[in-house]
Amino acid sequence: MNGYQISFYMQQNDRHDGHALCDWLVKLAGELELRGVTVIAGTEGIGHDGRLHSAHFFELGDQPVKVMMAVNEEQSDKLFARLKGEKLRLFYIKAPVEFGVVGED
Repeated sequence: MNGYQISFYMQQNDRHDGHALCDWLVKLAGELELRGVTVIAGTEGIGHDGRLHSAHFFELGDQPVKVMMAVNEEQSDKLFARLKGEKLRLFYIKAPVEFGVVGED
């Protein structure tokens, strides 16, 4: 199947609608019936703001987080329409990919 790999980048302490943004995105993906959504916590990174963000022993709020998903074009359109309606400011990468499942159930 052809579609997109979409990766959203944020910090652990970013929030939306009273919830951690990464958790909110996973919940939204569930509502939109998207599958294959993964949250990946990073050790450190430089954000689009030019600042170093990292996980510290006592403070994980600045830890970089990526929410990644593989979607078809229709799912991508629904996702971005919903995000636009939420008025979020959220950095993402959207790349065309081929995806599928190998093997039997």
